[in-house]
Amino acid sequence: MARLFGTDGVRGVANEELTPLLAMQLGQAGATVLTKENEHRPTIMVGCDTRISGDMLANALMAGICSVGANAVYVGVIPTPAVAYLTKKYKVEAGVVISASHNPVEFNGIKFFDGNGYKLPDSLEDEIEDLIRNGMQGVELPTGSRVGKIKYRTDAREEYINHAIQSVPVNLSELKIVVDCAEGASYYTSVEALRELGANVVPIHNMPDGTNINANCGSTHMEELQARVVYEKAHVGLAFDGDADRLLAVDENGTIIDGDQIMAIVGTHMRDQGKLKKDTIVATVMSNLGFFKMGEREHLQMEQTKVGDRYVLERMREIGASLGGEQSGHVIFLDENTTGDGLLSALHLLEVMVDTGKPLSELAKVMTVMPQALVNAKVPNHKKEKYMEYPEIAGAIDELNRKFAGEGRVLIRPSGTEPKVRVMIEGRDQRMIEEEAHKLADLIQNIML
Repeated sequence: MARLFGTDGVRGVANEELTPLLAMQLGQAGATVLTKENEHRPTIMVGCDTRISGDMLANALMAGICSVGANAVYVGVIPTPAVAYLTKKYKVEAGVVISASHNPVEFNGIKFFDGNGYKLPDSLEDEIEDLIRNGMQGVELPTGSRVGKIKYRTDAREEYINHAIQSVPVNLSELKIVVDCAEGASYYTSVEALRELGANVVPIHNMPDGTNINANCGSTHMEELQARVVYEKAHVGLAFDGDADRLLAVDENGTIIDGDQIMAIVGTHMRDQGKLKKDTIVATVMSNLGFFKMGEREHLQMEQTKVGDRYVLERMREIGASLGGEQSGHVIFLDENTTGDGLLSALHLLEVMVDTGKPLSELAKVMTVMPQALVNAKVPNHKKEKYMEYPEIAGAIDELNRKFAGEGRVLIRPSGTEPKVRVMIEGRDQRMIEEEAHKLADLIQNIML
């Protein structure tokens, strides 16, 4: 049977794959595993995004938590990074977010944080999964006064806003900002935080109705925000995803600024202020080559990890770095939160604009984005890790590496979730790299199928 936990919690179509029964079992097993060292009655915080299935799954999950004798604190609709922060702040044993991030409304997910606000390691997820697969064997279901209870808190989102504002207390009174909330969890927190800092805020997609999350809006659909920034003559546009743990921006001309560019702008500014620990930024191998060339030029230490924000975070903790993230806009400011945080990313970016007095289009010139071509090759799932064992494929990759040396790069990696090998080529000529990427993907597909 496939592993329940993917790279970012348990995901699936709500009420089909991710059922209330599974949510209850995750509540029981999660509470059991994450609180087994406790002498006192443990407490788990639960929050969700704006999806209509959130209430159903949250209540089932909390029923599971209470059924094994733990208490739940329900903080309602709130960004994922808020749950990570508040779990640690309130000193509860664990936190759970019910969200499918940037996915459409029919999907949902359940993601756990430990008591320090960090995503769980694979070993703990495996423990939770084993308990569910074994029918909760050995788990005591208490009765009477030992059953857990649920506490409802409505003030949690204000505490998260205050934390963000205190972390980056920038005066935004000179800025006009269009904010796309993706009809998601940031619909209140981002708008309120920016207004409290004095900004002239034009919010769009901030009227969630449970069914419109991520629908042609947010960080996966930027077209409307790009047009609106230009129409409003705004200084900047900010786009969140459904659970507000990532951010993409739009400059005053309507041009998209991605996660690599945000890290480049904020990272060099932090370095200049002596706030970038070890002068290091941690990114994944999929970050743009222009980002790494910027690092060389600026004498920054650029660390590379596998794809996935959990690997970025692991490396940041290992080496004591304060900034890391992904091109997708997942940026981690480890001195201020334990996970990607769209609001903190926004405030740090706006702080650079205010401190320098420069428009975002000019700040973005700190790095040159190299053209990228990404093509997928369909291969049998059990073979996807073995592409280098085929001499013809290995030879073609070597030849391309020689061809692009210094002026580009070739990156081949098996997909973590699908029966595919991803071929990415970067170089100066978009047409040429697309041709080469398609050729290599076709070769891999034909030989391995």
